[in-house]
Amino acid sequence: RIHTHLLSSSSALSTGALPSTRLSSSLPSSTSAPSSQRRTRGRAFSAWTRTFFRKEPSTLCALLLGANFIPVNASKGLFSNRHPLLFARPASTDSNSKPSATSPTMSSDTPVPTLPEGYVVPAVWTEPNDGLGGTMGKMNRPVAGARFDKPLPRGEHPLQLYSLGTPNGHKVTILLEELGIEYDAWKINIMQLDQFGSEFTKINPNSKIPALLDYSENPPIRVFESGSILMYIADKYGKFFPKELRPRTECLNWLMWQMGTAPFIGGGFGHFYKYAPIKIEYAIDRYSMETKRQLDLLDKHLAENKYICGEEYTIADMAIFPWIRAIPVFYGATEFLQFPSYKHLNAWMERVGERPAVKRGLKVNGFTDKDLAERHSAADFDKLPKE
Repeated sequence: RIHTHLLSSSSALSTGALPSTRLSSSLPSSTSAPSSQRRTRGRAFSAWTRTFFRKEPSTLCALLLGANFIPVNASKGLFSNRHPLLFARPASTDSNSKPSATSPTMSSDTPVPTLPEGYVVPAVWTEPNDGLGGTMGKMNRPVAGARFDKPLPRGEHPLQLYSLGTPNGHKVTILLEELGIEYDAWKINIMQLDQFGSEFTKINPNSKIPALLDYSENPPIRVFESGSILMYIADKYGKFFPKELRPRTECLNWLMWQMGTAPFIGGGFGHFYKYAPIKIEYAIDRYSMETKRQLDLLDKHLAENKYICGEEYTIADMAIFPWIRAIPVFYGATEFLQFPSYKHLNAWMERVGERPAVKRGLKVNGFTDKDLAERHSAADFDKLPKE
């Protein structure tokens, strides 16, 4: 049955799972060849496959799965490495067939392997009944807005921050700690969907942290998106954001660079490497490539600059630092991305990370007993265990 499946399926050859050799090219494309011819070629092919599969056990498992010898659910624990063929869609053996108009293709006549096997891109997307799955996918929906009524707490200080100890949240708490001003930082637990409460969506209709209300203005000013909050606070207090055109523009260049590249590190690399419910080689390779390019860019830039914008420490450093820190701390990808090899970047990370205000900012709205779930006074840090 395995031999028949291999002969009748062109996917093993067309997707590159089996090496393209003179032997494979001489095989019949289907089981319609005469039985004597099939037996002769079958013996030669069987000897070859025994040798090949001793070297490629994951490919054998994938083909067994495709032949329905292994149930899909039972196969999940069999694979120690990522193998795209596991969910590859078999290529058509009909030379006259055309790719589906609703299926993306690598060329006009080459079907793209799909995950899961047999998936065809529909003409119109519909939301999966069980959500996207994974650590982060369960919370998402294709519509915006509040899902339930929920008020937000308010403290005694003019600045009310609603956030979480993630890279985007850390940007703002680092700046606030650097400024040495008092503020209230309330924890928004995104895993419990706090960001979809009615009062939170009034501040940020996009339902993302961080979000800020400034009660020193009447009526209060709402500020959402981490970059916007950094600019607002730095402008308001006149620090860490240059006033003159040239240095201010350079600071904005790097701040906007960070906003544009964060999705590649977080939603791209971080998601598929760490949080996705299935490890997809193409996705991990795609975003690893871009993440390493960003690391290399920063490493080369910091070889000639003490801080991101030169000699002056700015909100650009505060924006970039938490996301680069996420690679080893949140995603555990130090070895995978060869993070220590970026010497100048690591020196900058150490320089920024040693600042007392940065250390405090990283503890606000955190996840462990060494962090502050909420922050309402500078004295709150004194309650934390000494390191």
